[in-house]
Amino acid sequence: MRDFVIVTDSCCDLPNEYIYDNNIAFAMLPFTYNGREYFDDFGQTLSKKQFFDDLRDGALPKTSQANSVSFYNIFKSASERDKDIIYIGVSSGLSGTYNSANIGKTAILEEFPNARIYIIDALTASLGQGLMVMKAVEMKNEGSSVEQIVCKIEENIQKLNTYITVQDLNFLKRGGRISSVAATLGIVMHIKPILTINHEGRVMPVLKVRGRKKSLTKLAEIVEEKIENPENQTIAICHADCYEEAIRLKEEILAKVKVKEVIIHFIGPVVGTFSGPEALAVFFIGESRQHHVVDI
Repeated sequence: MRDFVIVTDSCCDLPNEYIYDNNIAFAMLPFTYNGREYFDDFGQTLSKKQFFDDLRDGALPKTSQANSVSFYNIFKSASERDKDIIYIGVSSGLSGTYNSANIGKTAILEEFPNARIYIIDALTASLGQGLMVMKAVEMKNEGSSVEQIVCKIEENIQKLNTYITVQDLNFLKRGGRISSVAATLGIVMHIKPILTINHEGRVMPVLKVRGRKKSLTKLAEIVEEKIENPENQTIAICHADCYEEAIRLKEEILAKVKVKEVIIHFIGPVVGTFSGPEALAVFFIGESRQHHVVDI
């Protein structure tokens, strides 16, 4: 069995230490605000707390996809060492990064015809994507082959549930997720939408809840309703600089279901540009993804 490397991108929002401890190569997505360009490097250049403080102060970042050259370089490094490649990337419904990875792959295959590069569209982002990376690392450490890992992840993609609540609807408006009228009415009526990422990897609203506290309770109820085999799985919670509420959500979930482990980490700047400060999301394996959409 040939050796292989696991590759991802900075939208996976895994802790910096995990990325480096497990030798995971990654492509960085750029973002720009206040006249400066940054690359999402898991908080090394710009702390995630500072980023969300800047959003609170009125910063309006613009994000871009990772380019094909970065993927070409990552794939070439592995191919030159005769290693196979598994890339687990941010949803094609949210970013053009998936397309960049395929362009990079095509270029590599012209130089290295025997290279084996598997590109997996996670059809989610943040720690949902991160959970898939963690599963790949776990299986690799257990001796699984590239084919076994790819098969396992792909069969679970539509079962990887993502549910999100946000604090400030203006960020959804800027990202084109809701209209200006809906945002204004929602703010006046204290509506906190529950959003999901559907089977096509796109964000859509599924529920309307009035008030922040109720929105957290609703997330916990959704986990209880939809999760499968909770005792055998790690679930993830990510937050946009609201750690105390992430802990509260964890406690509400654990009061309803027993899971093997709960990991909590920051939402990164690329995802955070669209969610805004105080967003919370939970990720778990459960029922197939929801298709129904509601108007906010």
